[in-house]
Amino acid sequence: MSRDTLLPILSAHVLQHGLGGLSLRPLAKSANTSDRMLLYHFDSKEQLVTALLDHLAMQFTLALDSHFPAERSPSRRACAEAVYEITGQSDFAPFLRVWWDIVAGCAGGNAAYLGAAGRIMDQLLVWVVDHLPEDDPDPRGGARAVLTVIEGAQMLRVIGRDEIAKAGLCALEG
Repeated sequence: MSRDTLLPILSAHVLQHGLGGLSLRPLAKSANTSDRMLLYHFDSKEQLVTALLDHLAMQFTLALDSHFPAERSPSRRACAEAVYEITGQSDFAPFLRVWWDIVAGCAGGNAAYLGAAGRIMDQLLVWVVDHLPEDDPDPRGGARAVLTVIEGAQMLRVIGRDEIAKAGLCALEG
C-alpha cells in the first residue's frame, strides 16, 4: 500500500466514525495494516492527520462541484443558498460532522486542525470566487461574506434553527 491508496480508505473510516478520539490502531485496522505501517507512510500521526484532512477537503470540494450547477451563480445570495441546500443533503452529513470535529479541535488549540481548517477555508474561498457572478464588483470580499454566512447558517441548521439560517442567507446582498 502507498499513501495514495491509504488515504481514501482512511478517509472513509473518518467519514464514518469522525475525528473524535482519532487513534492510529483503528485507522490501521480499517486499512488492513498496522499502526507502524501508517507511521512508515506518513512519518508521524500529525502528518497523517494533515494528509487525511487535506484529502477530505479535496473530496468535499469534488462532491460540492458535482452537485453545484455548472454555470456561475447569478448572485452572492444564490451561491450561498445553493451551497446551503447542497450541504444539507444526507450525503454531505459525514463531511459536516468531520468539519465540526475540526472546528472543535481548533477551539481547543489543536495545531493540526488549525492548519487544516485554514487550508480548507482558503480552498473554499477560491471555490466561491469561481462560482460568484463574473461581474461581482468585489469577488474576494463577496466570497468572504458568502463563506461567513454559509458557516453560520450551517451551524444554525445543526442546532435546529434553520429558520434563522435561511433568514441570514436572505440578508446577503444580490
